[in-house]
Amino acid sequence: MSDREKFQEFENPPRWHFQDGLEISVPDTAERHTAKQDGFVLVDIREPEELDICSIEGAIHIPMGDLPARINEIAADEDTTIALICHTGRRSLKATLFLHQQGLAGTRSVAGGIDWWSLRINPSVPRY
Repeated sequence: MSDREKFQEFENPPRWHFQDGLEISVPDTAERHTAKQDGFVLVDIREPEELDICSIEGAIHIPMGDLPARINEIAADEDTTIALICHTGRRSLKATLFLHQQGLAGTRSVAGGIDWWSLRINPSVPRY
């Protein structure tokens, strides 16, 4: 099942158009992160005050504005999938495009962000 099919199976957030090659579904992200899959890194690009509300255990935290200066903190090669998560998936999509320009073509934005994670994966994660 493709990322698109998995995402649609969980009902897309309103007005969301999943973009293959740029996004990864919340179910796929959760599965790969929970399994601690080799070649997969989850990076939370939200601001520190957002992390105070909720976070995903084991995710690396690098605020979006710090990515250019801290890109070397992401242990990745050309085969690594870097999943970027923000609140709703919009900031992470912009950051994904930036990392693609830096040569990290395996970067994907988590479609729907932590808000969709809360709704579809773990309802104990507070929504804001």
